[in-house]
Amino acid sequence: MKRVLICDPLSEDGIRPLLDAEEIETVVQTSMSHEELLKAVKDVEAIIVRSQTQITEEVMKHAPQLKVIGRAGVGVDNIDVDAATEHGVIVVNAPDGNTISTAEHTMAMLMSLARNIPQAYHQLKQKRWERKKFVGVELKGKTLGIVGFGRIGREVAQRAKGHRMNVIAFDPFLNDEKAEKVGVQNGSLEEVLKAADFLTVHTPLIEKTKHLINKEAIELMKPGARILNCARGGIIEEDALLEAIQSGKIAGAALDVFEEEPATEHPLLDFPEVIATPHLGASTVEAQENVATDVSYDILELLRGGTVKNPVNLPSVSSEMMEKLSPYFRLSEQLGAFLSKVVEGTLERIHVYYSGELLDVDTMPLTRISVKGILKRHIGERVNDVNAFRTASDKGIEINEQKSTSTKGFTNLITVEIETDQEKRSIAGTLLNGLGARIVQLDHYSVDVVPEGHLIVIQHTDQPGAIGRVGSLLAGHDMNIATMQVGRTNLGGDAVMVLTVDREVEGKCREELAGIADIRKVKCLNL
Repeated sequence: MKRVLICDPLSEDGIRPLLDAEEIETVVQTSMSHEELLKAVKDVEAIIVRSQTQITEEVMKHAPQLKVIGRAGVGVDNIDVDAATEHGVIVVNAPDGNTISTAEHTMAMLMSLARNIPQAYHQLKQKRWERKKFVGVELKGKTLGIVGFGRIGREVAQRAKGHRMNVIAFDPFLNDEKAEKVGVQNGSLEEVLKAADFLTVHTPLIEKTKHLINKEAIELMKPGARILNCARGGIIEEDALLEAIQSGKIAGAALDVFEEEPATEHPLLDFPEVIATPHLGASTVEAQENVATDVSYDILELLRGGTVKNPVNLPSVSSEMMEKLSPYFRLSEQLGAFLSKVVEGTLERIHVYYSGELLDVDTMPLTRISVKGILKRHIGERVNDVNAFRTASDKGIEINEQKSTSTKGFTNLITVEIETDQEKRSIAGTLLNGLGARIVQLDHYSVDVVPEGHLIVIQHTDQPGAIGRVGSLLAGHDMNIATMQVGRTNLGGDAVMVLTVDREVEGKCREELAGIADIRKVKCLNL
């Protein structure tokens, strides 16, 4: 009989599929110490957690029969996913179960913020009847700006439209056509900030979105606008929000999450313009049941020999196939990551082409990794080798894979091409014997670039002195150039310059580079 260990409190109705399975022994053992956990996992094939229990590599080493770890929720911060992959353990989560609850909580916070409901209730509990003090604003006719238009963002938009609000949204995967279908306006981040009477964020917390709503962003907003965060602490720079509340620039804020939790002593809580809840976005009976049910069914399916719906890490690959593919894993992701950082516009299609030694190999795992490298810039660690295709599909992005006998003189060649609503860009890479991964083509320019470290990609006109001006400017910023590659189409025509430098390029340096004569575009990458 297969044993499943549940380490954190879960809805009994949610784990009913496991409890009712005759071939499964489900053990519920919560609030364990680390030592108790190590003993409890020794003969289990599946572990289910919420956010309390930490599943580390040490835990996995004490669980030789472990096949799957389930997270009853979205985030997997308390699971060492890399270690799980290394140990051949599948990690699954429940990304859809709390969508409705979080959207509804956002609307509850929006209404409370507009009408000062918590503040008025608090005064009434103090035996004070102060109607004039709590005059609110109507939602009808106001503009709700939504930053992040995934599942939760879309649900919030539908509810806001029910209140006859105008909705403008920003998402790197949203274009005018998609926005029109759901009845919202598509805008840039700057346009959303400027238009919003209420601003709500629904993005993952990744490097790109950390402090996305900072002092500069808040300065773009209307005087008297209001801000909500029911997504992840850290998307909004809390010091900047505090300053904006103090100055009166922002009329109020509704926060369900903070950078550091619990946040009982947070200075924002001292201001009557701020309302807050202790991370309750997914805290409903239904959401807790949904996430438990989703994970239970996935684990049950896997233990019965089937496939899972919501895998987080790479599934097992035959040793023979792994031997052929593994040398290309890193190159595939680097090509996707590189191209995602130089292309502009909303992603529509991704094409991956293979030739040479890869003609007779199942290259689908490599395509997944390339797609992951592309999407990771916008989505972060939520996208992985397994769910990359599904994530792309959810975003309306088409994926194509093709093989060709044309190797352009290389033993093996991987070409990744991205089409957006603005442009088409491509990159090609290979593995050179003894030299490792190389980018050998960027669009139609031939180059020889190692795809790692701090890179500067410059599109310019091929004119005398261009390279010297770039070198002098970088020297002025105490920036050492490790390598430089220049590709051009013809004398005096379009050209591309790719430099590897010793440290990250700061904003001022980037701006000055873009201002050099004959330079059209500058992109700074960190691979």
